[in-house]
Amino acid sequence: MEKAPLAATVAALQPRARAELAELVAFKSVADPAQFPPGECEAAARWVADALRAEGFEDVALLDTPDGTQSVYGFLPGPAGAPTVLLYAHYDVQPPLDEDAWHTPPFELTERDGRWYGRGAADCKGGVIMHLTALRALKANGGVPVNVKVIVEGSEEQGTGGLERYAEAHPELLTADTIVIGDAGNFRVGLPTVTATLRGMTLLRVSVETLEGNLHSGQFGGAAPDALAALIRVLDSLRAEDGSTTVKGLDADAAWDGLQYPDEEFRKDAKVLDGVGLIGSGTVADRVWARPAVTVLGIDCPPVVGATPSVQAGARALISLRVPPGVDAAEANRLLAEHLRSSVPWGARLSVEQLGQGQPFRADTTSPAYAAMREAMRLAYDGQEMAIAGQGGSIPLCNTLASLYPEAEILLIGLSEPEAQIHAVNESVSPEELEKLSLTEALFLGAYAASKS
Repeated sequence: MEKAPLAATVAALQPRARAELAELVAFKSVADPAQFPPGECEAAARWVADALRAEGFEDVALLDTPDGTQSVYGFLPGPAGAPTVLLYAHYDVQPPLDEDAWHTPPFELTERDGRWYGRGAADCKGGVIMHLTALRALKANGGVPVNVKVIVEGSEEQGTGGLERYAEAHPELLTADTIVIGDAGNFRVGLPTVTATLRGMTLLRVSVETLEGNLHSGQFGGAAPDALAALIRVLDSLRAEDGSTTVKGLDADAAWDGLQYPDEEFRKDAKVLDGVGLIGSGTVADRVWARPAVTVLGIDCPPVVGATPSVQAGARALISLRVPPGVDAAEANRLLAEHLRSSVPWGARLSVEQLGQGQPFRADTTSPAYAAMREAMRLAYDGQEMAIAGQGGSIPLCNTLASLYPEAEILLIGLSEPEAQIHAVNESVSPEELEKLSLTEALFLGAYAASKS
């Protein structure tokens, strides 16, 4: 399939892409009813379903998944005998965090300095728009040459596994020859990249109790066991002196042998303050793509404002452990829980509750679909060759799909390059990347169909 007419069509579709992304971003679709009304997610799901119907998709359905959220499914038939490609994205988003820290309203798509800002603009409502734009470009230039299934998840950010469980119970629904996960990103703006590995994750809530109730720190402090101090000891045990993750029994020495991530580029992307060192050992690529990484996501304890002079009776924390390819997430979860229990001081009572879990993923980059993607990226990015990178984040569905459909080829692309600041305040998407990756996907579907004919 020739680039020029597709490129012209994709370029002409950009105003529509921006308008539709603005509509999607406006939904406060955080899949946590404790933070936002469920109706926001339901409205976003209906928007996606309506968009699929408008493009001629059949069997469009809002799937009620076991975690109480909805995923959107649709099927677009292609020519007889054509292969089937599954396109994935998710419409749920991370909470906006500190809304006062946003330069513009998080749920209002705003253009500034050549980028479009808004929660979900890159992760992953932009992925929904990327898929729609690619399909529209193909329809305007002779038709979509493959059968297309689209699945848009409603709880990916929460890690509650609704779509995974649904797919396991209905394995026929998402069968495909190739799966394109639109929830990754280029290593750098302008450098076309496929993501070959994902770390898995496990999410634990740990609680420590030492007293029947809080006590006056002057009357009892110094002898009464402080639950917050005990929790701090437990959390500190998860890191070595250099900041490396240290979970007893969990290997933390793996190396990444592909595309490297220079220290200075990482410092810039991560916005590390001057004079503050990076943590861990080995290369940055080793640390963020090939090794486990523990993060304390939150601590429940008295805030500084309003705190009283008390010895704390209880405290708890939310802990995430990223699990590298080659390590079973369930085993990593077991080791982490055992480590926590063995590290609690003073006989304090410690309980561990698992909240989420997902397996790591490794793709086969030698497959025919990767050859088609390599050519598509080279064309879309004006001769720039495709890079292969890892990603420290998790997309639990990937491993589920790989297990259900072992013959399917799985590729990860998307809009979440470093400048996008996904999961942080002031998330944004590059409109140029949206245009080029929409073109990439259209070219890929054409090249993949041709390779199968």
